[in-house]
Amino acid sequence: MLFLCYPLPVYELRVRADFAAAHFLRDFHGRCENLHGHNYAVYAHVRGETLGEGGMVADFGVIKQCLREVCAALDHTCLNDMAVFEQNPSAERIARHIFEGLEDALGERGVRGLFAVDVFETPENRARYLGKR
Repeated sequence: MLFLCYPLPVYELRVRADFAAAHFLRDFHGRCENLHGHNYAVYAHVRGETLGEGGMVADFGVIKQCLREVCAALDHTCLNDMAVFEQNPSAERIARHIFEGLEDALGERGVRGLFAVDVFETPENRARYLGKR
């Protein structure tokens, strides 16, 4: 049985953004080696143990704006053309890239506590990147 160890109470916020992009997976040895596209759904999770002004961990609007800005840079692109993905933009690499960009953007606005980013290629298939703690 797995137990998550973190001080209680913990509040968690989740916001969503979407983008559409094409990619192909090198060294996959299957259909996904061919160029194809997804309508990605991205969820960002922010956690906090205490509530700040207004009784909030963070402003949903700030998180959503930052997430949309990060995703906008990926929208309607061929992800393989972006050097950060090393020509192999797996959902895992996309999740990490979004997490790192979002963490920077939120930090500039004084928001801490980004916990995870989920990237859904389809409603059933998700990759999650958890930040380093």
